[in-house]
Order: sequence, then structure tokens, then C-alpha cells
Amino acid sequence: MTAAQADLAGARSEFSRLRTIDTPRVEDGAAIWRIARDSEVLDLNSSYSYLLWCRDFAATSLVARDDGGAPVAFVTGYVRPERPETLVVWQVAVDRGQRGKGLAGALLDELTARITGELGITAVETTVTPDNTASDRLFTAYAARHGATLEREVLFDGELFPDGVHQPEVLYRIGPLSP
Repeated sequence: MTAAQADLAGARSEFSRLRTIDTPRVEDGAAIWRIARDSEVLDLNSSYSYLLWCRDFAATSLVARDDGGAPVAFVTGYVRPERPETLVVWQVAVDRGQRGKGLAGALLDELTARITGELGITAVETTVTPDNTASDRLFTAYAARHGATLEREVLFDGELFPDGVHQPEVLYRIGPLSP
């Protein structure tokens, strides 16, 4: 085991002792919105959309909670209608004070463990901008942990976005996953 793997294993065990991973509730929407806003990396959706997400996509999303039950990290996803075997990970974010503890990876692992057998998920898709090195590392490590192939291609060129300053969104396809 490398030093980095040992650190990650230690972070995961620290996480599992101190916090819980749970399905989001509508009441979590405001906290999830704040975590996304404070990430300063994610495209921020309206606060209303996070409330809807917690209601309509709770089965394919998770939150990590602190000892008091407040959300400190989240992953949101949905099953892709055109490819019902594919989970699209919409957003992953961790509260600034909780970063570096393996929460994002733990959330992804737990989410796919819960739904691969239940929903027949065999692949994960997400998009990452070229400047988001944390997400690139997260999903590259996730693919490696699960022995899955990772393919990348530009999904949306930056000029498609109305603000004109958006980086391209690179599609990451990870699979096949084993139940």
C-alpha cells in the first residue's frame, strides 16, 4: 500500500467513525445549495433546484452528515433516460472544513454500491471542466478503485454556453461497474 492509499484508507475510517451517509431530505436542500455555492468551482443552480433535487432524485443522491446531522458533503445524480444503465453524477461537493477526508470518494462509492444492483447501473457519467483538477482526480481514482475503464471526450464546447466564458465540459464515462 502506498502512502497515498494509506492516507485515503485512514481518512475513510475517520469518516466512518464520525459521520453518516444518508439519503437527502427536502430540508437538506438549503445546506446543499450553500455547500455548492461555497465550493467556488461548481456551476451554482437555483436554491429551488436543490430542493427539487432532494425530493425527486433522492434515490440517486447522498449526503454526508456531521455529528449534529447537518449536511457537510453531497453527491447528486440521476439515471440517464436514454441509457437506463447509466448513473449521471450531476454534482459532488464537500464543505471546505471537511475536505481532504475522503468524503467525496466515500459518497461516490456508497452511492454506486447502493444502486448498481437495485437499478442495474453498470456505468457512471459525469462532466468535468479542464481546470477542475479535484474532480478529475476524484473520478480517475474512482474508476481505478472499481477496475473500470475511464473514457473522456468533450461533451459541450465552451462557446455553447450563453455567458461566453465557460470552459468546455468534458464527459467522463466510467464502466463497466460490477454489482
